[in-house]
Amino acid sequence: MSNQFETGITRREALGATAAIATGAALAAAGGSAEAAESSRAVKKEIDGKMTTTISLDWNEVYYTNCPLVSASNVDQELGWTKEEYGKIGVDFAYFRSRPETDWYPHYIHNQENLIRFGGLFPPIHVHADYRRTRMLGLTHVPYEGGCLMVRAKDNIYRMSDLKGKKIGITKSLNTLKNDWWRIQEHQAILTMLQMNGMTEKDVNLVDFPYPDDWYDDPAMLKPMHNPTFWQLNRDHKHDLAFRPLETALLEGKVDAIYSQSKVFQHIQEATGELAAIEDLSRRPDWRLQVANIPAIITCTDVMAEEHPELVVAFMKGMIRVGRWANEHKRAAAAILNKQTYYLDEEDTYLGIQHVDMVPNLSAQNLAMVKIGKDFMLKHGYIKNDFDVDEWAAPEFFEQAASELLADAVKMKTMEKIPAMQGRVG
Repeated sequence: MSNQFETGITRREALGATAAIATGAALAAAGGSAEAAESSRAVKKEIDGKMTTTISLDWNEVYYTNCPLVSASNVDQELGWTKEEYGKIGVDFAYFRSRPETDWYPHYIHNQENLIRFGGLFPPIHVHADYRRTRMLGLTHVPYEGGCLMVRAKDNIYRMSDLKGKKIGITKSLNTLKNDWWRIQEHQAILTMLQMNGMTEKDVNLVDFPYPDDWYDDPAMLKPMHNPTFWQLNRDHKHDLAFRPLETALLEGKVDAIYSQSKVFQHIQEATGELAAIEDLSRRPDWRLQVANIPAIITCTDVMAEEHPELVVAFMKGMIRVGRWANEHKRAAAAILNKQTYYLDEEDTYLGIQHVDMVPNLSAQNLAMVKIGKDFMLKHGYIKNDFDVDEWAAPEFFEQAASELLADAVKMKTMEKIPAMQGRVG
């Protein structure tokens, strides 16, 4: 790598010859059509009885996936600074759903080597425990997002004790390939709320609410998109109840209460005047209660980390740059995040992120929250295998990224202080 850069050859140029040969062979075999070239990159594989589609591996490319959560990656959709960092080393950086050959499952099972994921906590725990080894690169926590228990406003239910003998809905995904993160966060929060109010699971009726969870296979959702914002806005995500099936069940009277993930959903639901919260973990000062599929977590494959660490460092450099900017410009960051998250509006988004450190980190408290989530999943059978969270954490990539950014800043300042050389003779 160092010799390549010293001679002015980019990483893409150094690796491009092999890729060009492979692409040329594929084109020749397929009659030279562009469509055939794209399909030649499609990799189909059956996992847990379900066919999945990814793309053939090319280390000249790095892809990312996001959840609609508060994260530097979601802010970066309009800044493009991470793409800039990859451009410096001659590597393409793109949203994974921009490839027409792919489905959405790599976001949940990480079956694409050159993919970096920034999203909810429970799916990557599942991957690392039961599918494959990954590296945890950073975490972003939104305080006071523990979630709440919602009831119909017209019912005479004002406290947890009023729910004795009544039905609390809990989702159950019929899609066995992906992690059932909705159910996990509902189950965890409901048991916690019952315990805090001197109750147990025996005092209520937990009613499974099975749903197909197959929107991932909807052709309309699989159309290539180059930005997560487009994907969210395309489905009017703040009003699409397909992503909140229990809300419909509660409104229809099939259950008496449901768990709502966070302030994000609560604000939307209460704004209708039809639902009210009777227990709200987000109002509790105890940080241990704020594990509702968060902290948001950055993960990459172990292969990328071990064989191409420079690609991981480039991503973290982008996250640090964007996170610092977002910390200093919360209003501007809120305007961007409002397009992708579930907050009521731009002002609501700003209120939700005021106290959020947008620079991902691996703080002791954040790691402790990951342990809480992992231990719950293990205890209740959502993962089969245990692992050490501290060993999962890989701070060296953040540290290297921060070091390189500091060196870049020092170099820039130094160059600014050097007198202009114009007009000087030999």
